[in-house]
Amino acid sequence: MNKSTLLKKLSQASRGNFFTIELPVESREEAETIENVAAELEREGKIKIRECELKETFIYIQGIMKYALT
Repeated sequence: MNKSTLLKKLSQASRGNFFTIELPVESREEAETIENVAAELEREGKIKIRECELKETFIYIQGIMKYALT
């Protein structure tokens, strides 16, 4: 998953500027990739992550969308 795909999914899952999403993952490597992409979006200032946790078959991400998106 790349940054633009994750950002699009997060914006679709948001209510106002808050988002909560559960993304299905098939492997530990896929979960790590999603976590890395989310962390990169946070470093760029596009999102603020409150919680990012790997469950059994999905990754749970909760946070805040920044409105300065293009």
